[in-house]
Order: sequence, then C-alpha cells, then structure tokens
Amino acid sequence: MDLSITTLALLVLTPLLVWRVYNRIKARMVRQRSIVSRHYTGVLVFGAMILVPAAQLLDNPFNLGALAIGTAFGIGWSVWGLKRTRFEDTQQGYYFTPPARLGILMAMILVARILYLGVEIYANQGKGIPAPRLTDEPLTMLCAGLTAGYFGLYSAGLLRWRRQVRKAIDLA
Repeated sequence: MDLSITTLALLVLTPLLVWRVYNRIKARMVRQRSIVSRHYTGVLVFGAMILVPAAQLLDNPFNLGALAIGTAFGIGWSVWGLKRTRFEDTQQGYYFTPPARLGILMAMILVARILYLGVEIYANQGKGIPAPRLTDEPLTMLCAGLTAGYFGLYSAGLLRWRRQVRKAIDLA
C-alpha cells in the first residue's frame, strides 16, 4: 500500500473513528428505560441480521456453519448477560442496566470486522479485485452471528421480563 495523503489521513482518522464508535456504544450500556417497541425492533433487526445472510448462504455450508456457530455463542453469552442484568420496576417506569463490558465487547467485535473489511476494500482499490461481500468470509459471518445472536436474544429476554412483570400486575 502506498502512503498517499488519503492513506495517511485514513491511518490518522481510523483510531478516532473507533474511539467515537466505542463511546457511542458505551453510552448505551447504562441504566435505561425499558421501551417495549425498542425491544421488538431489536428482535426483528438482529433476527434479520441472522436470517438474511443465512438465506444467501444455503449453497455455502462452511460460511453458514460459521454464522450458526457465531449465533449459538452469541445466544449463550446473551443468557449469561441477562442473568447479570439489573432489572428495576419503579414508580417512574421500568428500567434495566445491561452488563456494560459484555455489550460493548459484542458490539465492537462486529465493528472491528466491518472496519477490517473497509480497509481491505480500500487497499484493493484500483487493483481489479472485486470488493468482498459480507457473506464471503466465514470470520465475518462468525462475528455477525455472535453480535446478532447476543443482541437479538437480549432484546427477547427484555420482552420476556416485561411480560412477566405485566402478568404479575394482572394477577395482583
């Protein structure tokens, strides 16, 4: 890779970009109000992050397997994360506090992989090498499955908690 001014600018700005993404994710891993519509959105978006690539990978069992393994591990981490979550039923509403380090780690795994793909695309610019699709590499599918499995099941777990709270209120 030649060190043009654009390349140098990217090398300088990449750590800043990573830091900004990290801070945005970190800001979301604090005590927050439980909003049912957001939980449904999480289930749908992260479910789609698994189902759409899976549909494209039916003819590629290795990458499909990587997606499935990542999803299984993400679900496992989510179960553990839900056990570590602090749930609150207050007069002001319902709140939860996720395990911050685990949530940040799960999100940054996917961010790092996408950033790597961006660098790869930039490095191969003008060389006649086609840009890789997200579903081309098993490591990308593993990272996507891990992140989507974690946040998808975490959202479903928050919905389950809200239903249990609602059921207890109805029984009282």
